[in-house]
Amino acid sequence: MSHDRRPLSFYLLAAFFALFVLFLYGPTLTVLLLSFQGPDGGLTFPMQGVSTFWFAKLMEGVGVVDIWAAFRRSLRLGLVVMVITVVFSVAAGLAYRRRFIGASGLFYVTVASLIVPSIVVSLGIGLGFRLLDGWLVEVGGWLGLDMGQFTTSMGLFTSALGAHLTWTLPFGLLIMFAVFNRFDPSYEEAARDLGASNWQTFRHVVLPIIAPSLIGVGLFGFTLSYDELARSSQAAGDLNTLPLELQGLTTTVTTPEIYALGTVTTAVSFAFIFSALGIASWLRRRQARRGSDAGQGMV
Repeated sequence: MSHDRRPLSFYLLAAFFALFVLFLYGPTLTVLLLSFQGPDGGLTFPMQGVSTFWFAKLMEGVGVVDIWAAFRRSLRLGLVVMVITVVFSVAAGLAYRRRFIGASGLFYVTVASLIVPSIVVSLGIGLGFRLLDGWLVEVGGWLGLDMGQFTTSMGLFTSALGAHLTWTLPFGLLIMFAVFNRFDPSYEEAARDLGASNWQTFRHVVLPIIAPSLIGVGLFGFTLSYDELARSSQAAGDLNTLPLELQGLTTTVTTPEIYALGTVTTAVSFAFIFSALGIASWLRRRQARRGSDAGQGMV
């Protein structure tokens, strides 16, 4: 029995894909390996022993930087961005199922932030809040308020939140467009025929169907915010997020402790990703079981 030989292009493309995967995950694997060095380990290969020494040092703190406070700040900001991204993406997806005045212009304005350089967005937001600070000081003076303690309105849940949403909302909106383009409106029509209100139709019909996709939107929102550096650089205010602290540590920390920190933060990201995928898979299986039970009940 003869088998057709694969063309040369197949092997060339396979080799290119293997190099791409190596380029994509090689640095992460390198950081992971070097973080498990012994006490005499350095920042490059060869490894000097194998231990969890640098993870123990990490638990004690990284110099004068409170890295765990920065981690908590990034975690809180990521969760808030995730919730807002999901809510507004679903609302926008539902709104765009019908035509309304200015729909095209609003869409292009929303997705324009994806093509604008992130550092430009950060600079613009930072400048806008500095102008706002000056205006607030003037208004406070007119009203006779004591503005001596006022420094800036920039902060984690003001300027930084807005900067991150310019990055996450367009992705969430595009995902919801794809979801609702494949959504069968006959389910909603059937619910309305049975007397369900608009809210009941959304809650008991639409929401359970799109729930796995909402997990994906939330995953995008959290991970894009948790890892964002450029859009935070000029808009984070007085307190740094974890990526900003990591950027600063790369020029001051000269031990594998920085690799241990990278391993921990990467593990958090992967834990969140796999948890989200697990929840999405569970929701799909639950929907499949409900559909099967409903079908058997009609027989």
